[in-house]
Amino acid sequence: DIIPQPLLDQYLSMTDPARAQTVDTEIAKHCAYSLPGVALTLGRQNWHCLKDTYETLASDVQWKVRRTLAFSIHELAVILGDQLTAADLVPIFNGFLKDLDEVRIGVLKHLYDFLKLLHADKRREYLYQLQEFVVTDNSRNWRFRYELAEQLILILELYNPNDVYDYLRHIALTLCSDKVSEVRWISFKLVVAILQKFYGNNASALGLNFINELVVRFRHCPKWVGRQAFAFICQVGMCSLCVSMRAFN
Repeated sequence: DIIPQPLLDQYLSMTDPARAQTVDTEIAKHCAYSLPGVALTLGRQNWHCLKDTYETLASDVQWKVRRTLAFSIHELAVILGDQLTAADLVPIFNGFLKDLDEVRIGVLKHLYDFLKLLHADKRREYLYQLQEFVVTDNSRNWRFRYELAEQLILILELYNPNDVYDYLRHIALTLCSDKVSEVRWISFKLVVAILQKFYGNNASALGLNFINELVVRFRHCPKWVGRQAFAFICQVGMCSLCVSMRAFN
């Protein structure tokens, strides 16, 4: 009743390998690109019409097809709602997390947008996997780590101070020592955002422990770049007024 059945059948047939050989080698990518729009048109009540096609595309041998889906999975989650997302999209999302960097960057760029749609218990499971984003296929792919730091600044609001201290703090400290200055600079903002999280949620003890760790790790670092990092962290922290003067002293 929404769209003509022959039109839907024609769209679903785009994943047929024979069509890629005889019609267009990029046809599967085009199908993946337009899938969120088709899902929105059909509505979540008709997701069953697209589910098999989506799973086929998500396992396509061409990384460009999987990359296209990775960049739009957060939009599809909004269309489908939390229950269908947990049942049908989370397994595919987990697969993308272990894929090539060209695919992983798709989920990384919208990591916050996807995680905020999950229930708290399901969301908490990803705390253990965020560390994996620090490691890339190519260590010179510094923009990947830069994007991770940007996303973590947003993701902080999704977790409580204890989870931030136990899991996200370690990632922030690692990124602060990155070889690329751009990554280090955005990581200083992440560190300050973590301090804001602690002091804004009555977790000053965690904040003080984190500050002491920063002092030991950077203020007394034998390398000048570490001491410079501490100065920059202080600069960002003072400009944002996230720490009281008493705690700063």
